[in-house]
Amino acid sequence: MKGISYSRYGGPEVLEYGEIRDPKVGPDSVLVKVRAASVNPVDWKCREGYLDGVLDAVFPVVPGWDLSGVVVRPGVAVTEFAAGDEVVGYVREDFLSRGTFAEYVAAPVRTLARKPRNLTWEEAAGLPLTGLAAHQVLTRVLKVRRGETVLVHAAAGGVGSIAVQLARHVGARVIGTASEANHDFVRSLGGEPVTYGEGLAERVRGLAPEGVDAVFDTVGGDTLKVSAQLLAPEGRLASIADGEVVGYGGVYCFVRPDAEDLTRLAELVEQGVVSVPVCETFPLERAADAHRLSQGGRARGKIVVTVAGEDGRNGASDGVSDGASDGASHGGANG
Repeated sequence: MKGISYSRYGGPEVLEYGEIRDPKVGPDSVLVKVRAASVNPVDWKCREGYLDGVLDAVFPVVPGWDLSGVVVRPGVAVTEFAAGDEVVGYVREDFLSRGTFAEYVAAPVRTLARKPRNLTWEEAAGLPLTGLAAHQVLTRVLKVRRGETVLVHAAAGGVGSIAVQLARHVGARVIGTASEANHDFVRSLGGEPVTYGEGLAERVRGLAPEGVDAVFDTVGGDTLKVSAQLLAPEGRLASIADGEVVGYGGVYCFVRPDAEDLTRLAELVEQGVVSVPVCETFPLERAADAHRLSQGGRARGKIVVTVAGEDGRNGASDGVSDGASDGASHGGANG
């Protein structure tokens, strides 16, 4: 099958488009024909080797954890899905090898949910990692409640934009940092935008003089220090971007695959509570350009890679077999 892979750490130039191994479908997995896969910052961080101390890489590595697609064949122990089901997934395990930037993926059932019916393939591919990160941080770590004030950093980005919507859904007030060009977008999500950069603390205090009840950080670095200063008494701080948050009394959050959480997110999408903004799409063979755009840090919403539909390969190749996995799995982290 066709896919993207890299055989060494490095910049976007190490990504190669070509023939890669067909996946083996384990008992608890399903073979998915990928229609789209989204790009997350963690993808290029792994590609450059920044997570080498956490995740083993089995080269060549296929990047990507998010997907939307169609079930081709369930594994022998799978009863949750059948051939033809449309699914979304945050497909990662604890090391890097076979990701979602490929025509086919063997996805563990625990990573999948049914695709929201009202989303395109591209939008659906942008939901899993970002949606799970936003949901898990807001509900399990920050435990945001109605009437509280939440500060969301990078509120126009993939995770931030969904976090704004989810926090508003529970009845919280949301202040979101964003460039001025994205202020109207943040407002459209229900947030109150403030500009990045020098003077951020004063601008946030102008909106919340008593401090904020919770901060959701997706940026890291100096943002953590400012965030800690803006917390009200008993305020909570969480980051998906920087483990140094612990030094400021906060919690570092590592998003996990969770079929139940992903199903809940899909329900909220179908109810019109959550939308998935997509800023740009690229064909699979231009995955390196998608990585470059993500690495620039200026994207509004999701960057998505599309995989050939019915006019491409129309099913699993003869080399795709049942049986236990060959051990080449996925990796995972935040993005």
